[in-house]
Amino acid sequence: MKFLSLLTLSLFSSSLAFAELRQVSEVEAQPLIAQVKRLTQALEFVGTPLTAAQKRALSKAMAAEDDDGVSSGVQAVLDPLCLAGVTINPESRVKVAPGPAKPVLVEGGWTVFLVKVHNEAGVTAPLRVQSPNARSMHNSPKEDLRDRWLDLSTLDKQPLTATLGGLELEYRILSLYSRDRGKRESKLQFDVGQGTQDLGFRNESDFLFTCQPAHEIKLEVLDENGEPTTAAFEIRDQLGRVYPSQTKRAAPDFAFHPQIYRAHGETIRLPTGTYTIRNYRGPESLPQERKLKIDQSTGKLSFKIKRWIDPALMGWWSGDHHIHAAGCAHYTNPTEGVHAPDMMRHCLGEDLKVGCNLTWGPCFDYQKKFFTGKDDKVSRYPYLLRYDIEVSGFGSHQSGHLCLLRLKNQMYPGGDSKHHWPKLCLNTLRWAKKQGALVGTAHSGWGLSVPGDELPNYNPPPFDGIGANEYIVDVTHTVEGPDGKQVPAIDFLAMVDTPYVWELNIWYHILNCGFRTRISGETDFPCIYGERVGLGRSYVKLDNKLTFNEWCEGIRRGRNYVGDGRSHLIGFQINDAEMGVGDSTVRLDKPATVTARVKAAALLPEKPSPGLRDLPYERKPYWHIERSRLDDSRDVTVEILVNGQVAGQHRLRADGTLKDLVFEVPIERSSWVATRILPSSHTNPVWVTVADKPVRASRRSAEWCLRGVNDCWKQKEKFIDQDEMEDARKAYNHARDTYRRIIEESKIR
Repeated sequence: MKFLSLLTLSLFSSSLAFAELRQVSEVEAQPLIAQVKRLTQALEFVGTPLTAAQKRALSKAMAAEDDDGVSSGVQAVLDPLCLAGVTINPESRVKVAPGPAKPVLVEGGWTVFLVKVHNEAGVTAPLRVQSPNARSMHNSPKEDLRDRWLDLSTLDKQPLTATLGGLELEYRILSLYSRDRGKRESKLQFDVGQGTQDLGFRNESDFLFTCQPAHEIKLEVLDENGEPTTAAFEIRDQLGRVYPSQTKRAAPDFAFHPQIYRAHGETIRLPTGTYTIRNYRGPESLPQERKLKIDQSTGKLSFKIKRWIDPALMGWWSGDHHIHAAGCAHYTNPTEGVHAPDMMRHCLGEDLKVGCNLTWGPCFDYQKKFFTGKDDKVSRYPYLLRYDIEVSGFGSHQSGHLCLLRLKNQMYPGGDSKHHWPKLCLNTLRWAKKQGALVGTAHSGWGLSVPGDELPNYNPPPFDGIGANEYIVDVTHTVEGPDGKQVPAIDFLAMVDTPYVWELNIWYHILNCGFRTRISGETDFPCIYGERVGLGRSYVKLDNKLTFNEWCEGIRRGRNYVGDGRSHLIGFQINDAEMGVGDSTVRLDKPATVTARVKAAALLPEKPSPGLRDLPYERKPYWHIERSRLDDSRDVTVEILVNGQVAGQHRLRADGTLKDLVFEVPIERSSWVATRILPSSHTNPVWVTVADKPVRASRRSAEWCLRGVNDCWKQKEKFIDQDEMEDARKAYNHARDTYRRIIEESKIR
């Protein structure tokens, strides 16, 4: 009984110690006063200033006649604001005790606390604060998301410092964010470097927080016609902090986004405060921003989308053929990636009419179950979501990743996973084209870097990446289609998600050799671009109702333009031949001048963004209308190309107005012709033949391609399995023979 009484007294005494932190004595006043003044400024900066009474009490304390009077007075004012007290003993061991501040947080908001530091060792290292409840979901894949409810940050910049100052006493600022409401327990761990944790886990302490509820606010989200819709919302407080906290998000919200997507009638939760809310719906909308005060009386917020253009009204349907629901920035816990409703929400919020969810290496065997060979059930016209395959992380991916769209069967014969696929791209293409798939390269520029920014660029690329590498070989082949007839082995090159010089260069050379590969826009979300789906898009012209099959057919025929959605090139035609209609060919008996027409529109803000415009083209964003701006004007250039060379141009005011442009274009020999706003948008070609001769625009282009075949073989031979080696040699030799023949047929250097 006596032992139990002593134990009870000890526990009771310990609990009392939590209410008052240990007083620190013998602290020199001058540096302490300087630190307190910086702390006061910092609390103002983070939006949690001291009260007038606290400021008066601090002023009185700092005016004390001796050092002890200053330090005791400062501690009397600041200790009650401390969530924890940290002691660093002379051996630099760290231990922590809870402080007197009430552990109260607010759902969906930040709460600021102080941490008292008794620095007996005079350490000048950073004070690190961690919590297993605040770890990123990427760093702790085995933990339950329910335990990751907390976010934390310390202020380690001006007016404070990045490290402790070495004074015996100082105070640091700790901000805590709660994703949830109600009672939540968290462990906080403190250290000043590896090996400084105290023995017996005394550098950590458990806190039971009360998380007060935030205000639930209903959203009215309407499109430009007043109809309910889904849009993106970026919500920041006065310090620029994002709500809800990004690190604590779970699908359908993504931790790597500042924005969330919310539909009409849904709600958000915000604590009392002043916020800046930015909302938009894809690149064809006009972002709107407003400042709002939120309190208990805020029950509803209304938003209406504004557009500057809508290509769908003219029959041009946007789509991104390269989206992932798993891998890269997506988490793998509690599920392996995210599900169709999550990705559909993002497509709706970006007004992306067609989204292609491509299953690839990471989480393949989990994500493959969503493939149906038809539109996913979450689709709602005119928004379509479809699961298909990217050959990436398996099979032929070292020779160049492949986007396989419109598949009927997603699994290559011989197995039920990703482990048995061919190492030669051409063999995968044979299988896919036999079932009527639309096939193309992914992130075409990787492995095709060249010095300089000329187009066409005749410098040899290394062919050492995962873009359109083996494409230099495959484009020379035909394979058997679903009806037994020969069709091109590959349909399109992906554009917009790698440096435009590298992407366009190989395409221009291939077109100059007479091949008719089309282009399609992609994002490779969230691997190359994680900002949002649809950063790279195809706009496909359809005469009838939008269907996934017809949208793919439009890309196969080249009845589409690609870009970043900030400029548009609509209805490109030469004489009476429309891009992507029939064989897209104007036939001339002899050299003549043809008339090219296009409707062009672009939107730039009035003021330039030099930091974006002047970036090297090898740095993201690779395609962006700001890069197209002429000097400090609001103008861009619309160019007409003949065989990759500029044959005419118009200066276009980028004010969002759609303008009819006409070019008179001399044609001396069989050629391909296209339009572009570089690097923002690009059409597919229309061909003009003279005397029924094939396009042989440049011997140098054919020589560039032949060298590319040889360089590609040097890079890729080591990846080919022995059972496919003979196929590979034949494929590459066929390509060499084809380019040699084209070189002989090409009269123009």
